Amino acid sequence: MKIAIIGAGWAGMAAGVEATLAGQNATIFEYTKSIGGRARALNSLLPDGTPVLLDNGQHILIGAYTEALRLMRGVGVLPKMALLSQPLRLVFPDGGGLRFAPWPTPLDALAGILGAQGWRLADKWSLLRVAAGWQLSGFQCDTHLSVTSLCTGLSARVMTELIEPLCISALNTPADRASAQVFLRVLKDALFGVQGGSRLLLPRVDLGALFPEAAAQWLTPRGTPVRLGERVTSITRAGRQWQVQGEVFDAVILATSASEAVRLLDQAAAHASEPLVAELAQWTTRARALQFEAITTVYAWGKGAHLPEPMLALRTREAQASQPPAPAQFVFDRGQLGGPPGLLAFVVSASAGTREELQAWVLKQARVQLGLQLQAVQTVVEKRATFACTPGLQRPPSRIAAGLWACGDYVDGPYPATLEGAVRSAMASVAGVLQDTNHQRPTPT
Repeated sequence: MKIAIIGAGWAGMAAGVEATLAGQNATIFEYTKSIGGRARALNSLLPDGTPVLLDNGQHILIGAYTEALRLMRGVGVLPKMALLSQPLRLVFPDGGGLRFAPWPTPLDALAGILGAQGWRLADKWSLLRVAAGWQLSGFQCDTHLSVTSLCTGLSARVMTELIEPLCISALNTPADRASAQVFLRVLKDALFGVQGGSRLLLPRVDLGALFPEAAAQWLTPRGTPVRLGERVTSITRAGRQWQVQGEVFDAVILATSASEAVRLLDQAAAHASEPLVAELAQWTTRARALQFEAITTVYAWGKGAHLPEPMLALRTREAQASQPPAPAQFVFDRGQLGGPPGLLAFVVSASAGTREELQAWVLKQARVQLGLQLQAVQTVVEKRATFACTPGLQRPPSRIAAGLWACGDYVDGPYPATLEGAVRSAMASVAGVLQDTNHQRPTPT
């Protein structure tokens, strides 16, 4: 089969690897000159002029991301070298918070809860009681519940020091409007899915080297070209096949953003038959209904700046009459993760405000909570970083029409907008393409 994959982000590169492993003839189109999409490397400079490699946004993985880890290994990336693995730790600058033990799943979580610093017995008991209820229900709930509603019965400290940081990091949506069912799925896989599922995996290399660039190097000698700087302007139905850039393919996988996929499908509908127009419209209606959240990463540097942990949780605060907001939920010590000493990355999920405002607020937050005087290096704002993972959300499906599929972290699936969600979506789209083709082949007589 000839398969056109449009987009060279994590989903597109994962689809390329899966298709190639299945013995198919894939071609990847990417309109920019770089690979990785919203998880790629950036060139920048420290205040003293030293070149530094940053990421388009600070990402983390967890041990439950089994498919992303499998594909990384498959293209020659060694997770033990590329990722710093440690038990889950949501520790604040004052030393409070949760530290999972280096024990088998789920004893690691139980030990972490019982030993949580600064938590009263009532706090720990509230979490154990409510979590037992989640487990008894099979980690299922009403799909219209928010995470806040799901957590009725938890103490205020457990909400602010565990649930809200976990929710905003996994779903990039505040707990009061985040999907409880998706949150439970992440918890189930992390705490009960696989051994070590809750472990934090912090990248020691830039996000391009972590998978997409390695995938491109693996694909090229295997006959799967990655055509950079080539924007696909249209896709057109050609009988049972599809035409892309004047070339006919048996199937097309859209591994683009939702908005770019809508643009291509609207163009395809202008020259399509009535039944196909209806199929395309059904998909684009769902894609257009998605709402998006921004993520801001503020990179800052200070001579001798160092954190007690590679990653710390921070205490957030809404704007008050006498004080600006403290918007960053997490800070990463890039000096402990393969970067230059003194470089920190502050993450503001579901961010609101201008780039200048967010940068100023975060630098003030660093002075107050970390006691660090830092200089801004670069502030990266991804305005459409992830979809808003709200209760009852109907995401667009993988299958658009015969021979036409979509993949990406926004496509329908059990995971929120994460690297693992993108990879699993890619796997589903390639499997769907192959199944479609098998159904279309005549039965031998």
